[in-house]
Amino acid sequence: MAQLLHKAKQFVAEKVVNVKTPEANITDMNLEGVHPDSIDYGAKVSVSNPYGTTIPIGEISYVFKSGGRVIVSGTVPDPGSLKGNDTTMLDVLMKVPHSVLVSLVKDVATDGDIDYELELCLTIDLPIFGNFKIPLNRKGELKLPSLSDMF
Repeated sequence: MAQLLHKAKQFVAEKVVNVKTPEANITDMNLEGVHPDSIDYGAKVSVSNPYGTTIPIGEISYVFKSGGRVIVSGTVPDPGSLKGNDTTMLDVLMKVPHSVLVSLVKDVATDGDIDYELELCLTIDLPIFGNFKIPLNRKGELKLPSLSDMF
């Protein structure tokens, strides 16, 4: 009996390991808008769904850093669903207060941009498995808006 139970566990474990799961990557990071009190940056995230059915996304959490410091963090609650057997593009908007950007003057003064690191985590609700998290990370440089962008 114990041998049969062991074989059943091994069979289930092999099947679970070979199950395809959604995959994602951050495809772009841009300046989205300039406001009197903040600047909006946006990340484009491409998520592929290998299943034939639509899957809900529980939330997207993000941490936007520069120089090892957190500039802004937050969540996007209920960002929608992933279409079945398709790739879905998601927009993650991050509102950065001007007061935070002023603290980055040292980095901006040297090369005219902000060196950043973006950490995203997509929480997807997979039937049977429950919440499935896809961590993403991207490093790069963002240009600050010029005066013509502001007016």
